[in-house]
Amino acid sequence: MWSYLIKVSVIIPTYNEEKGIARTLRRLSSQTLPREEYEIIVVDGNSKDKTREIAANYADQVILQKGRAVGGARNDGVEVARGSIVVHTDADAVPPEDWLERILSLFGEGVVAVCGPDGPLEASAKYRVLYMGINAFSLIAYQLGMVGTRGTNTAVRRDAFLRVGGYTDYPMCDDVELGFRLKKLGRVVYDRRLKVLASARRFEKHGVRGVINGWLRGDLLLLSGRRTVGSYHKESY
Repeated sequence: MWSYLIKVSVIIPTYNEEKGIARTLRRLSSQTLPREEYEIIVVDGNSKDKTREIAANYADQVILQKGRAVGGARNDGVEVARGSIVVHTDADAVPPEDWLERILSLFGEGVVAVCGPDGPLEASAKYRVLYMGINAFSLIAYQLGMVGTRGTNTAVRRDAFLRVGGYTDYPMCDDVELGFRLKKLGRVVYDRRLKVLASARRFEKHGVRGVINGWLRGDLLLLSGRRTVGSYHKESY
């Protein structure tokens, strides 16, 4: 695979993801964008299971995390990325087959980043309604000029990503905060059609109220120009 053909680098942070990483990587390996035009980079936080071995069957690169927090892992991936567009998602996310092709189509003049909504992988009506509410909030915020990117579904021009310094090591809402800084360089586009499915396992583990309250508290801190609070730690699900 010649580096000059690479348009997109997909970056996935992992930690003890052997149960589901193959599902995510299989979908990413079968995009409508020709496979030689994108690469998959897995940044592993020293998993204790077979995550790296499984990922090596699909990814172009599997590297060990050096940076702090999940934002640091994403930054590590950008550091070795060859594409002019870096795409961020999670190990429990399943994008549509035309995801990367649609992302590229949205990078018009002046656009520095593109992001979209999530939906639940689980069939639960409770989570479908919950994600509808979350996505409605994101759309309203976007229409009001407050664009926060998402860790599961964000693409950024690599040069712009590096110019703003990449992700912080904030323990919460670092993905939202990145969007605030990127907006200073150009347009950040939120497209409702650019949807990925992701596991609701965080809600299952910590409860809907706990997760939502944490996000809202983090967003309020960001809007006041302050660092979010919390204790970053790697989780297994």
